[in-house]
Amino acid sequence: MKDTQKPAQSTGETVGSSDGWTDEERAAMKERAAEMKAGARRGGRAGTADGERDVLAKIAEMSEPDRAMAERIHAIVMASAPDLSPRTWYGMPAYARDGKVVCFFQAASKFKVRYATLGFQPDADLDEGNMWPTAFALTELTAAEEERIAALVKRAVS
Repeated sequence: MKDTQKPAQSTGETVGSSDGWTDEERAAMKERAAEMKAGARRGGRAGTADGERDVLAKIAEMSEPDRAMAERIHAIVMASAPDLSPRTWYGMPAYARDGKVVCFFQAASKFKVRYATLGFQPDADLDEGNMWPTAFALTELTAAEEERIAALVKRAVS
């Protein structure tokens, strides 16, 4: 009788997945695929109104305190950079210029972490020397954070 080799046991921290992706990551990828399919169906008709409706619907689905924070961020981004188009991106509220996402909000509950994230993509003009932040952890929004976010968004689209 031959010995058969058993596969090695996984030691990764990924829960609920055999392919290396968490359930939350797989859900985000499915949301992105649905967003792309919806965009293709809308074709040239897709506009700011559709994107804003989608973003507001995603925000409405969030639980507190993520919802309140997302509502404030949405208002700040739209006031600071009215030329950005709201849209969803991997199921998150995002804001794009010329079809490319400049910044996004990720609820803490999205990936079950302790803080929400305000992130900026490479098309954001935030370059500062050889190193600069591209994402910010948010646990609470005070007037100081709101002012800083407004300044970052303005700079990102300058």
